[in-house]
Formats: sequence, structure tokens, C-alpha cells
Amino acid sequence: MFSRDRWNEILEALTANWFRTLLTAFGVFWGIFILVILLAAGKGLENGVKQGFGDIATNTMFMWTQVASRPYKGLPKGRRFNFKIDDVASIREQVPGLLYISPRNQLGGFGGANNVVRGLNSGAFNVYGDYPEIIKQDPINITSGRFINYGDIEDARKVAIIGEGVKKELFTPEEEPIGDYIKIQGVNFMVIGTYTKKSNNGNPEEGQNEIFVPFTSYAQAFNSADNVGWMAITATDDNSITSLKDKVIDVVKVNHYIHPEDNRAVGNFDLYKEFKKINGLFIALKGVAYFVGVLVLLSGIIGISNIMLIVVKERTKEIGIRRALGASPWAIRGQILLESIFLTIISGMTGIVASTGLIFLVNSLLDGAPASEDTMFANPSVDLTVVFVALFILITSGLLAGFIPAQVAIRTKPIDALRTE
Repeated sequence: MFSRDRWNEILEALTANWFRTLLTAFGVFWGIFILVILLAAGKGLENGVKQGFGDIATNTMFMWTQVASRPYKGLPKGRRFNFKIDDVASIREQVPGLLYISPRNQLGGFGGANNVVRGLNSGAFNVYGDYPEIIKQDPINITSGRFINYGDIEDARKVAIIGEGVKKELFTPEEEPIGDYIKIQGVNFMVIGTYTKKSNNGNPEEGQNEIFVPFTSYAQAFNSADNVGWMAITATDDNSITSLKDKVIDVVKVNHYIHPEDNRAVGNFDLYKEFKKINGLFIALKGVAYFVGVLVLLSGIIGISNIMLIVVKERTKEIGIRRALGASPWAIRGQILLESIFLTIISGMTGIVASTGLIFLVNSLLDGAPASEDTMFANPSVDLTVVFVALFILITSGLLAGFIPAQVAIRTKPIDALRTE
């Protein structure tokens, strides 16, 4: 029940030496402030690093051919081989749990020789022969027109989707690229779409300088037949590509007569495995933030406990009179605990408000700064769970800080307390 007299007594006790109370409260304020700031900074770093992955499907592996390092079934060591389009069907049939399998071929590259021409303009761009599923594995934002569809695949249409960087290099701002033609290594392709995308490799310029064409028309135009340069393979949400990777590789080993124990013939990059490592790192960082924050908070709690011991000592005579007048041990204990909890929560909530204000300021500065895909820090924040955890820590800490002084108070005999000067 609310008691005005009790709260007046608490305020009077805490303001009797306000400077001492302020210094004591600062320890708890600083502990909660550091805890929230560390958690927000860790989240900002996590957001920045994960932003570097772009929108790419993280449950994905990339697979390509290398050189056979062992002889097998009469075939020599050191031979080269190519994936075939039939490998896609074999993998799909023999490895359940896969969502997308996208065979790709690649031509040219950023920074290489000019391979694309339109009128008097030319440039060096990555050209990919793809299937429609690739846009679900490595999403792009179509700014005009459309992406590849299965009609383009079946009819081997010579159509192309170009990045905004390609558009800028080959077309003037007044020209509309949709329906116009570009020449890729001497072969005409009609532009049917333009796009922008986030970079996945730290080079935002390269992400806009790519051209996508149907896999089948790529094969016809550049004589790649049924060869596949590499594959992007994504597992369903119920499976991790890491657990399916060996099965996928075993299928292509059988198809191409690769020794079962030849681990060099098929190259691969497991994006999901790397993503899990990063998640594990940030879980560890969060644990470190809690550990450091709680230690700093603990030093503040110890300070409050020491001050409450001093307060109890100063009020020994008062406590003796109250005991002599019939105050129960629980009433004395409750008063001391309430003072400790009140001081802890007030100082702690001030720390939470100050830290969230600083986080808001940092986010405002980041929002106002020029956008950059190279940043490793983005949107530092804390969720409500952190606030509730902080409140729980504060209440528990207040109880712990007041428990020892409260026990000292109720163990003092009334007659001894009254004798104290």
C-alpha cells in the first residue's frame, strides 16, 4: 500500500547528503549506460557486416570445376572437366531438400577488355548466361522492363538485362534502352530490362556493370554447348546447404568419373557456413557486452550497498527507537530495501534514457550521412528485451545492494541502538 510518510522518509534519507547519493547513483547509471551502448554497438556492427552480404540467399553454395588430383577409371590425374546441364537434373533428383539450382556461364569481366558495344560506345562488363531462378538467389531490383523468363530459355531468345552502370556507359540520359540492341562479342542482344543491385563483394560499381542473358542463347551465341561454368545451389529453409553439400558434390563426381576421395576436383564456397560463423561471432560479442556491462553495474551496486551501510550506521539511534516502539524486523528491513531499490531503479532508468538518447542521435547522424555500401556499421539499436533485462537486473541489484544493510539494521538490539551517540 502507498504510504506518503514512508516515501517522504525515503526521500529525506537519500537527500540528507545529496552529493554522496549522486556519486553513488552514478555507478549504477554508468553500468546500465555501458551495457546498453555495448549491445547497441554490437547490433550496429552486426547490421553493417550482414549488409555486406546484400540480399543474396545465405543458405547457398557455389560450385565450380577444378583439376582432378587423382587418376580414376583409366582417366589420368591432372585432367580438366566441365559441368554439364544434365548435372542439374541429376542433382535435383538425387539430393532432396534443394530449393534452387542455377547453372551459370560467365563472359568477360569488369576491368577487362571491352566486350560490349553499342554504336560508338563500348565497355568491359560481366555477362552471365542464367536461368530465371538466379534472381531469387542473388536478388536485383528491376528498374524497368523485366528479367529472364522460361519463354526466353525455351526459345533461346537473344535478350539482355543490363545494369544501370551499363546503361550509363552505353546510352545517353535521354535514350531509352528497352527495345534497343547491344552487341556482345559481335552478337546482337535486345535490351528487355534494367536493374540496380547491392554489391556482395565490396565493389558497388561492379554490381551495376553486369549483363544477364538466357542460358540457352548464351550457349548458342558463344559456343558453350551444354557446358556449365559454375552453379549456385540454395537449400530449402528446413535444410542447411552445409549438410547437403557433400551429397551434391558426390553426384557430380559420379557423373564425371572423379575419384570419390578427390577433394580438389570440385571447388565450392559454402556461404551458409560463413554466415553461421559471423552469427556465432556476434553472439559471442553480445555475451561479452553483457559480461562487461554487468561487471561495471556490479561495481555500482557495491557502492550503493556500502552507502546504505553508512546510512544504517548513521540512523542506528532512529532504528533503535523504532524497534523500542514496536516496529517489526520486517518493517525495518523493508524500509532499507525500499530505499536501496528506489535509488538503484532511478539511477538505472536514467542510464537507460541517456543511452537510448545517444543511440537515437547516432542513428540520426548515420541517416544523414551519404549512403555507402562499404560501411561496417549500420542502425545501432536495442530491442525491448534488452530493456526488460535491464529492469530485471536493476530490481535484483537493488535487492542485493540493500540486503546486507537491512540485515545489519534488524540485528541491532534496541537497547544498544539507543546507547549509540
